[in-house]
Amino acid sequence: MEVNQLPILSNVQVSARYWHMVVSAPGLVNRIQPGQFFNILCETTFPFLRRPFSIYRINKEEETIEFLYLVQGDGTKKMTEFKAGEKVDVFGPLGVGFTLEKDWETVLLLARGVGIATLAALAQEASNQNKKCIAILSARSHNDLLATETLQGLGAEVYKVTEEDGNSGVEYVEQLIENILAEQRVDAGFTCGSKRLSKLLQAVTRKYIIPSQIALEEHMACGMGACFACVCDIRSENATQSVRVCTEGPVFDLDKVVMA
Repeated sequence: MEVNQLPILSNVQVSARYWHMVVSAPGLVNRIQPGQFFNILCETTFPFLRRPFSIYRINKEEETIEFLYLVQGDGTKKMTEFKAGEKVDVFGPLGVGFTLEKDWETVLLLARGVGIATLAALAQEASNQNKKCIAILSARSHNDLLATETLQGLGAEVYKVTEEDGNSGVEYVEQLIENILAEQRVDAGFTCGSKRLSKLLQAVTRKYIIPSQIALEEHMACGMGACFACVCDIRSENATQSVRVCTEGPVFDLDKVVMA
């Protein structure tokens, strides 16, 4: 991990709440795993602390990385002011990424909101490894389902559920997963972006003995494990231990995560 000043190629608003930034990252793209993140300096004065952002897409041929981010606080509001041609100060890649085992042929992704961006890079890697990807994307509205075309372009089988359509409830999503599992074999599950959906996938994958992973989203200060601001609980054999999301994660075995 290292600090880099990366040239911004574009930074544009893509919906009412989301922006998409592309940066040139020669020398970095081959060292990034889906699920890892970068700590981005949004402003040198206020807000002073960096903000963590997962990687949306890794383009090895073009040597670029992309971030899809939700504008909701001072840091992300400052990021919308970044212009193409300027440089952005990034620290990373940080954390533990997703694992795709060689013998997994079909994987299920369950994502909500900005968590969809985190799993998009995983879908990209699954496509590169010729694995089938089934994605259930949940959001407030269709306007927030920004990665749908990206995932479909990667060959993923995509199911969309939204509050707008009234079909994003846990019961509906659970039945949708059950229907998918009844029709085809799924070798692993992945989730990000929603505690209630993560708890659902944890229960379903336990029931069917399917390995699963989660990318946890936590507020971080340093991103290096020094401040202990992003601690979560993980089951270890018969005990529970506290670990740092930024260093021991953000990706964990879903079955071991203690869901409050």
